[in-house]
Amino acid sequence: MTDHGHPVDPDRVTAVQHEALSASEAEAMGGLLTVLADPLRARILSALLATQEMCVGDLALALGASEDAVSYGLRLLRTAGLVRRRREGRMGYYRLRDGAAREALEASLSRLRHLTALHPEAGADEADEE
Repeated sequence: MTDHGHPVDPDRVTAVQHEALSASEAEAMGGLLTVLADPLRARILSALLATQEMCVGDLALALGASEDAVSYGLRLLRTAGLVRRRREGRMGYYRLRDGAAREALEASLSRLRHLTALHPEAGADEADEE
């Protein structure tokens, strides 16, 4: 252990070293959360959970957004591996990845929605410090 100005609890330090996110896991999670953090991309994912697949124009209409913004959001979601595209002639139809990825995304968005509803007022942590 390193020299600290306070007593070190080696059991707790070891527990954190074994159980907490590794730097690479935290980086990967941060990247995914960055993709999900954009309000339009989160709404696109939610829309695709509500239906099997949609084209850019229908998504834009349903979400009240421009086709350019929806197209860009879909491109980033595809790059992140969350969304797939199916071509039919000149049209592209987008859907969420199937299987475990879809189920995990659905559960994650549901939990994030719940967490958002529980989000404390700004400054609540400051009151705890007093």
